[in-house]
Amino acid sequence: MIDGKEYIDRIDALQNEVWIDGEKCVEKLSSLAPFKGILKNKASLYDYQCDPANHKLFRYSLTDGVGEYGFSYHQPQSIEDLTNRRKATQEWARMNAGLMGRSPDYMNTLLMALGSAAPHFSQARKEFGDNIRRLYEKARDQDLSITHTFINPQVNRSSESYFEDSNDSAARVVEEKEEGIVIQGARLLATQGGLTDELLVLPAGHSDDSYVFGFMIPSNTSGLKFLCRESFSYGNSVFDHPLASQFEEIDSIVVFDRVLVPWEFVFIYKSLQPVVSLEAETGMYTFLQFQSVARQVVKLEYILGLCETLSDAIQIQEYEHVKMKMSEIITTLEIMKALLLSSEVTSKPNRYGTYVPNSGPLRAAIQYFPGVYPRLIEIIQFLGASGLISIPSEKDFNSDIKDDLSKYLQGANIDAKERVRLFRLAWDLGMSAFGSRQTQFERFFFGDPVRLATVHYNSYLTQPYVNLVKDFLNRKAD
Repeated sequence: MIDGKEYIDRIDALQNEVWIDGEKCVEKLSSLAPFKGILKNKASLYDYQCDPANHKLFRYSLTDGVGEYGFSYHQPQSIEDLTNRRKATQEWARMNAGLMGRSPDYMNTLLMALGSAAPHFSQARKEFGDNIRRLYEKARDQDLSITHTFINPQVNRSSESYFEDSNDSAARVVEEKEEGIVIQGARLLATQGGLTDELLVLPAGHSDDSYVFGFMIPSNTSGLKFLCRESFSYGNSVFDHPLASQFEEIDSIVVFDRVLVPWEFVFIYKSLQPVVSLEAETGMYTFLQFQSVARQVVKLEYILGLCETLSDAIQIQEYEHVKMKMSEIITTLEIMKALLLSSEVTSKPNRYGTYVPNSGPLRAAIQYFPGVYPRLIEIIQFLGASGLISIPSEKDFNSDIKDDLSKYLQGANIDAKERVRLFRLAWDLGMSAFGSRQTQFERFFFGDPVRLATVHYNSYLTQPYVNLVKDFLNRKAD
């Protein structure tokens, strides 16, 4: 396991090609304003896992007692292992209010699911199974951080063009060499792109086999570029931007400019067979859902605590409409907790000995949460009302107008500066550019909600319930 300093030093040393605001980053990423907040807070997660007080939950050794590895790379082989994984994920999430969508355990979990099912990838070519196992073990042994990109650029989303291969902007294999495959084109949407050790790429839905590939490469591979959007961290003040200054995860377009991917990094190529059965064999998406729902539960805990604190600061708890809104948050929290726990206690081992959570409750959770999350943000806006607009800055409280602010912006039981600090927290989650991105992020976390609903319905076994109704109708009267 690495600590925070090792993580930051390693990212700085990679010198990944990262672009932002029209300029190529030439200084250490950890020193640049758009990145230093998230890198610092991500480093704190690594420090936390290395604290001896947390070793029982955050580390594991192999069955022969060899090594000491981070929890997210552990192949769960019992319900207890899954419980420990969930608890560790949630401890990390509480350090960032559940706002870090790409904490290290997210992609580490995915790679664990793939690596533990290595024989599945050997169906196409034996070496592909060896490759994914080796990539997993390398990441585990070095405690690597990983981001991913699964989406093609949105050039034309009409139904007629979906299966056409005319979108030459999408990353594809343009040449096959003795050393490996050459990739040209772009992919979306790498969160923390350029801020991790490695990049993992999976197929993104094309019929042409030049688009069918899966590999993992270092982020500083020649020809690999990360084109970042505008940063939503507009200042260093934790008072003014309590969330954005610390947890802004830059999203990026990944450009492959004739990137050579050595064969030893490839685990899917041309054959659709391992792709079609990827989830059934590895539980990959189910594990990602398990990690995400665990994080979202923590986020809900913070939203509930924030709204209760807001209500107390201006003494509005007595109103029934406030109690109704608070009850909505509580109900959402309890539903998500129940679905998460249900998936955990009804988990089963797959053919590779990996205990995979029950996907049924998790699919319900990822259908439910994106729909209700914007409503919870709306509740924050309603409870905060004009208080989310009357939010002077830290500099204002250190200026000649501080006495006026202290007099006119105080709360029922807190002084003006503490009240504004609280309301700026609510504003940063509910109204700022950072908060708006969080809402959009949760809406589309696992893809288009309509498509997800269709998949959920198509995969759900409704026949047993149809049989209940038919049996009831056919029951003979006594």
